[in-house]
Amino acid sequence: MLASQRGLFGVPREICYLNSASYSPLPLRTQEVARDAVGRKAAPWTLDADFANRQHERARAAAARLINAEASDVALISSVSYGVATVGRILAIPADTRVLVLENDHSSPILEWQTRAGPAGFSVETVRQPLDGDWTAAVLASIERVGAPRLALASISSVHWSDGGMIDIAKVGAALKRQGALLLIDATQAVGVIAMDVKSLDPDFVIFPTYKWLLGPYGRAFIYIARRHQNGIPLEQTGFSRREIRSDAEIYFADVTYVTGARRFDMGQRDHFISMEMAAIGMEMMAEWGADAVAERLKMLTSRMVEGLSGSRVRIMDARFRAPHILSLNFAGGLPGGLVEALAADGIYVAPRLARMRVSPHVFNDEEDGDRFVAALKKRI
Repeated sequence: MLASQRGLFGVPREICYLNSASYSPLPLRTQEVARDAVGRKAAPWTLDADFANRQHERARAAAARLINAEASDVALISSVSYGVATVGRILAIPADTRVLVLENDHSSPILEWQTRAGPAGFSVETVRQPLDGDWTAAVLASIERVGAPRLALASISSVHWSDGGMIDIAKVGAALKRQGALLLIDATQAVGVIAMDVKSLDPDFVIFPTYKWLLGPYGRAFIYIARRHQNGIPLEQTGFSRREIRSDAEIYFADVTYVTGARRFDMGQRDHFISMEMAAIGMEMMAEWGADAVAERLKMLTSRMVEGLSGSRVRIMDARFRAPHILSLNFAGGLPGGLVEALAADGIYVAPRLARMRVSPHVFNDEEDGDRFVAALKKRI
């Protein structure tokens, strides 16, 4: 089993940080690179002409590796919401069809479609949170609901951000294809921990940022766009999305036709000298460990915590339906007031999410962290 990687992070022994589903700490190596990058930006005359492009392609390749995609099918973006807005620009959802979303899913894969639904004449259908935690069955039932309007798109997270419920994307993707519907995956809480292979899965879009499970900075994210959608118009119009707009040439607008592949969808102002390399390092580390190894370690930690809480008044989703790296703790009557703050006062960090407590360890956590959390929680409930 993959060992704890605590030594690669600057997490003090007295800190029990179990909130990587919100944002992870940066590895020490990434912090060092960031300091060097600030120095480069302070002295831009030291940068060679191809420096920015090398950073772009390193990050693009690292993101593609995590989902078994070709680098040419991945665009550099700033956030999941930017990616969903890009999809909204590419797709024209037909009137009198429906777009499927999850109840209480993160705002990013939902708000774009809610905003467009009225003017475009389609409806947004919400899959209600299942009482037994089986999101896959609930989504499949909605896809195949008899008498419903034709389904155009499912815009869903593969791991629910608030309760850690995991969706069998392969089953959902197959059901959508039978309906002739498209699939957008918000993989924020999955990529790096849950293995994904877009070549076998064949989704239409996959979007993920780096600041949570991929050990990276804010403001860096990626979108996989299936080739059948790569002829769309980008959200922003940029010179680098065109074949030949060059500031060093005699004719500036020499060829304004779009470049091929997903690179045309890269965000504007993509020359982030500081954060692009930081993002690449975190993704490369995760790829070297491998999603299966990371998932196995984190499942061991969450299972250990579940076992430690056995017999308490905390209710936890069945292991069959939850992701290996996120626990959602339910309390009768809701999350007790002041509980999260009391744990933080003791150096134990978790998150309140929709009247539940979310616990999310990462590779820097160890068994001592899990046991300490269980003991502190049981003292207070």
